[in-house]
Amino acid sequence: MTTPSAKTPTTFGVLLFPGFQALDVFGPLDILNTLALSKKLTLYIIAETLTPVTTKLPQPNTTGSEFSECIVPTHTFSTAPPLDVLLVPGGLGVQAPNLDSHREFVKNRYPSLQYLLTVCTGSALLASTGLLDGRRATGNKKIWAWVTSQGPKVDWVAQARWVVDGNIWTSSGIAAGMDAMYAFVGFIWGEEQATELAMSLEYERHLDSHWDPFAAYWGATWPLTPPSGGGRDGGAAGGSK
Repeated sequence: MTTPSAKTPTTFGVLLFPGFQALDVFGPLDILNTLALSKKLTLYIIAETLTPVTTKLPQPNTTGSEFSECIVPTHTFSTAPPLDVLLVPGGLGVQAPNLDSHREFVKNRYPSLQYLLTVCTGSALLASTGLLDGRRATGNKKIWAWVTSQGPKVDWVAQARWVVDGNIWTSSGIAAGMDAMYAFVGFIWGEEQATELAMSLEYERHLDSHWDPFAAYWGATWPLTPPSGGGRDGGAAGGSK
C-alpha cells in the first residue's frame, strides 16, 4: 500500500452514466457526507450532460417495473473542475456500448488525480481504458468473466473485498464499496476517524481486504478456467490470486 499524498484530498468527483448501481454511489458518498461534517470537502457530480442521470437501464425490464432514481449532475466532462479523487461506480449500465466519452474523461483526468476509486464493475470501465494494465485490481464476482475480459493485461485478484495498487483503489461488488471507502478514509484521515464514522452510521466494517466469500459462491478465480459446475455463474469461473 502506498502512503498518503502530502496534500490531503478535499475535492471529490463521482462519474455517472445511465444504469449506474445506486449503492455504488450512495454508499461511499454517505460516508463522505458524514465526514464532511467535520472536514472541509467539496463534491462534484459529473456526467456527459447536465440531464439527470438515472439508475434505470436503457432497455426495458421483463417485469414492467418503473422503479429508479436520478441524480442531477453539477458538471459535464468539459466543465468539471480539478479533482483530487474520482469515484467510478459500476452497474449494468457499464456494459452499454456508448461510454467512450466516459472512458476518455477518466483517461484524461487520471494524471492530475491524487486517487482513483472504483466500485463493482467500475473497475471494468477503468480496465477498458488501459489504465489498469499491469496493476492489481478486483471487481464484481457475479459477472467476473465479463469484468476480467475488459482488461486482459490486468492482474485481476478474485479473492478480495478491495485492492490497492498505487493510487488506484478497486472494490468488489456493490456493498464492498463501503468497506473500501472506510479503508480509504482510514488511510487518509486515520483509522480512528474511519472507526468513528462507521460507528456513527452503525455499520459493521470488514477490515480484511482479503475477506470475500462471494468469489467462491460465484466461482470467480484468476486466471479464468472453463466452468466445472462448482460456481453459480456459468461464465465466471477462474483461480484466485
